[in-house]
Amino acid sequence: MGRGRGQRTRDKNKASLPQVPKNLKSDGIDEEFSIELADQEDMEALARANAANQRVKEKTKNQ
Repeated sequence: MGRGRGQRTRDKNKASLPQVPKNLKSDGIDEEFSIELADQEDMEALARANAANQRVKEKTKNQ
């Protein structure tokens, strides 16, 4: 009755599909950032990133 056999995958495509679609993969090229060309949204994102970095530093410092 099938004892002793490993469980088979029902979906044969599951093993061959990539985890990340090709159109979502990055090309490895970094974008250059310039404060002179930054708009308000860029500045807000930069401030949030700096605040998050500060929180991480403080958290690791206190441990």
